[in-house]
Amino acid sequence: MDNAESGLKQHLERLDELFSTRPDLLQALRFMQLMVNNVIQEMTALPDLRAANTDLGIVADQTAVVEYYRWLTYLLLLIFDLVICLTMCLGMAKQSRWLLILIMGLVMLSMILSWVSLGAGLATAVGTSDFCVSPDKFIVNQTKDLITADVAHYYLFCSPNLPNPFQTSLTICQRSVTTMQIQIQNLLRLTTPIFPSAEKDLLGIQRLLNSTEFSLHQLTALLDCRGIHKDYVDALIGMCYDGVEGLLYLSLFSLLAACALSAMLCTILRVWTLMGTRDREYDDIDEEDPFNPQARRLSYNPRRSNIHSFCSYTSSVGSQTSLPPPPQSASNTLQPPEYMNQAMLFGGNPRYENMPLIGRGSPPPSYSPSMRTPYMSITEAQIRHFGTDFQI
Repeated sequence: MDNAESGLKQHLERLDELFSTRPDLLQALRFMQLMVNNVIQEMTALPDLRAANTDLGIVADQTAVVEYYRWLTYLLLLIFDLVICLTMCLGMAKQSRWLLILIMGLVMLSMILSWVSLGAGLATAVGTSDFCVSPDKFIVNQTKDLITADVAHYYLFCSPNLPNPFQTSLTICQRSVTTMQIQIQNLLRLTTPIFPSAEKDLLGIQRLLNSTEFSLHQLTALLDCRGIHKDYVDALIGMCYDGVEGLLYLSLFSLLAACALSAMLCTILRVWTLMGTRDREYDDIDEEDPFNPQARRLSYNPRRSNIHSFCSYTSSVGSQTSLPPPPQSASNTLQPPEYMNQAMLFGGNPRYENMPLIGRGSPPPSYSPSMRTPYMSITEAQIRHFGTDFQI
């Protein structure tokens, strides 16, 4: 604009010297100078937007970088939680104390990261929601020192009822340029035959006016609110709907991860307590107590058990052979015993629960009925011989 203004003034000054003898031509030049001043005045009256000039491309690039690292952070946090779950299953399967201690440390670290990410997501979502409640008012307050309120409302709402604040200035500039082009064409037609040297300056002014008119058309299209308002609405939809929804989903993920990690920590502590209880029970078991089934399972030796049972059996058989048979009373011969009567009444074999072990010749309780016949077939001499060999 400054180059065009300086070039136009130089052309007008040279034409003023050439047309010094023609008052009518000088009057036409004065009118053109007045039109140039009007254009300059109207263009100067437009608000200076250079102070509010912000490169949105840089903002978009910075937002893309932040979004990339945000996505990478949440992905690494998810992988870290999955690794902790697998390690916890391995530690519980092996019941390793040092592995459970490591898992508890990792769970605490992951819980801290989850709560931090939850706080950051909620803070960002709340701040964005506060902006989205009234974005127009926020932008008007932020730009009140740079542009007027009517200009801000024109671009924020872009309503047909709102007048274009630049329409008057643009119309005056357009009319002034058109008028100057008409004057230049008249001067070219009238002065070229009389002043041939003035043709160069007049053509130079015409080229400047054409470029100025083209720039005015571009400026009118740029200052129109429809394109800027469409971009503004798209940005608000992306931020206030998609952006806030994404932040809420991320906050929900962080909350669920924190709850799951808390449950994992409680499970690990419970497993640790059960492991300690089991160790204490094993320490309290008396291996010499024959009435404790756990002690018998811990200190079970098949060879020792068989020898001990066999020795018990030989001692019982020896004591049985050394005792005389009990005399049979007349009452036993006259009527069957009580258990025989019960067996006859209910049907079945007579029971031996009420008979002593020696009297009924049964094997020790630690042996099954299938082992009774071989042991009963052993003679007293074989038992004594086997006892002598065992002592040797």
